Amino acid sequence: MAASDSAGDDSLYPIAVLIDELKNEDVQLRLNSIKKLSTIALALGLERTRIELIPFLTETIYDEDEVLLALAEQLGQFIPLVGGPEYAYCLLPPLESLATVEETVVRDKAVESLRAVAQQHSPADLETHFVPLVERLSSGDWFTSRTSGCGLFAACYPRVSAHVKTDLRAHFKALCQDDTPMVRRAAATKLGEFAQVLELEYLKSDLIPMFVNLAQDEQDSVRLLAVEASVTIATLLSQEDAEQLVMPTLRQCTSDTSWRVRYMVADKFTELQKAVGPEITRTDLVPAFQSLLKDTEAEVRAAASNKVKDFCQNLDKAHQENIIMTNILPCVKELVADPNQHVKSALASVIMGLSPILGRHITIEQLLPLFLTQLKDECPEVRLNIISNLDCVNEVIGIQQLSQSLLPAIVELAEDSKWRVRSAIIEYMPLLAGQLGREFFDEKLNALCMTWLMDHVFAIREAATLNLRKLVDQFGAEWAESTIIPKVLAMSRDQNYLYRMTCLFCINVLAEACGSDITTRLLLPTVLSMATDKVANVRFNVAKTLQKIAPQLDQAVIQPQVKPVLDKLNQDGDVDVKYSACEAISGIAALG
Repeated sequence: MAASDSAGDDSLYPIAVLIDELKNEDVQLRLNSIKKLSTIALALGLERTRIELIPFLTETIYDEDEVLLALAEQLGQFIPLVGGPEYAYCLLPPLESLATVEETVVRDKAVESLRAVAQQHSPADLETHFVPLVERLSSGDWFTSRTSGCGLFAACYPRVSAHVKTDLRAHFKALCQDDTPMVRRAAATKLGEFAQVLELEYLKSDLIPMFVNLAQDEQDSVRLLAVEASVTIATLLSQEDAEQLVMPTLRQCTSDTSWRVRYMVADKFTELQKAVGPEITRTDLVPAFQSLLKDTEAEVRAAASNKVKDFCQNLDKAHQENIIMTNILPCVKELVADPNQHVKSALASVIMGLSPILGRHITIEQLLPLFLTQLKDECPEVRLNIISNLDCVNEVIGIQQLSQSLLPAIVELAEDSKWRVRSAIIEYMPLLAGQLGREFFDEKLNALCMTWLMDHVFAIREAATLNLRKLVDQFGAEWAESTIIPKVLAMSRDQNYLYRMTCLFCINVLAEACGSDITTRLLLPTVLSMATDKVANVRFNVAKTLQKIAPQLDQAVIQPQVKPVLDKLNQDGDVDVKYSACEAISGIAALG
């Protein structure tokens, strides 16, 4: 008897520990015990987990949000621990309570877990246990439970019987007409998802009226979510039905009094275009797009500008050029001179994409003046966006057309007072070099690249060094020897030690790109001559550079020339120089 009592005590021990920890004042202890729920459930076994643990958890839901969040997450993975799908319904009571708490993050996680649990329910269990839960949440007194209810309809609707589906549609309709804006917002968010599981006849008869009402809601936060749902709804309908049932509402949204709603229309425009097809695009969306591009709010114009290239690309090929020239290009010409720099910047990032669509002749005649206007824009971001997308214009008209006007803009950016702007233009230099060709580059831009090596900001000098490497990869070692290396080596004699160090950094990256011959003949003598520099930081970097370029050198050069210099640096008075020299000696020795 005593033995069996003791066994009983042992089996109660895990739940006793859990209860103690869950009631502990320390939040971290309570959180840890929730995270160990699966271990405790395994110790208790399936039946006791269902009979003791789950009811206990249901009763104790009054805690810190982070504890509740962990609980909501754990319960979503609990099905195997209560006995598999046939007992999945046991998890509904605690999750239902969690779906009504005040904290949104907890409710969202509870809804996510409820949806996962619903997938494991049989159709019969859905109707017996899950659908009543959805209906209770949807008609709860507090808006928190009703907002949670909105997220559960799509999870159970496809697998229940026809009369239950009717009830669910009625409940969802009631949520779409709820007095509380937060609930209508939640319903609008889930409208598209619910539309995807609805039968077509009910989509037209029941859901479209809900969509129309939400799109005309007094709260703009509800209306803009309805716009998002319209894309999903339009894809589910035939073009004829979309024209009759969705487009009238969308036309209203395009000219909505709230800029947020119009912004959402602009943001979803290309998705909408694909959903409704070419015919409706031509009759309805083209005028709507024009009005968005001319909108009074800069945010809306910027969102629409961002879509110009994609919208034009997706137009029906038979009418594409005509629509762009007649309807879109006049708006684009106005936007190039828009007072808001975000609008101009958004347009600059996509405008070049019109070149391949319209071809060489129209690009030169109509688009080139716009590109050049933007290249001279006072906003650096606009100029950069044009330069970074030059390649698609180059393919259509060739760079010669652009080069004369392009250069002043590049020079201006290269000398901009903001170092980040200078840094960004350096990044595009290899791209431009490839587009402009070697001759043009040497004549116009080479001097600029060398100027950056002597910039007062280290990040620019570093970027310029890496830029040289990319240019050598592009134009070859021979070009480097005649054009770049003499200027780099001249820096080794500069009065400013920072520029002498930049010379070493350049040699680090150029050695590999230029190969063994140039490294031995031109670069190595300069490095060796700098080993006696009066600034310790330079000597420190000489040792590092010698180690870096060693793989390009022959042993016949290393032994008589490099090794004596490193041995001397290893005796240097500066501890860092000695360390660097020691590292270089062992690094070179490892090369064999």
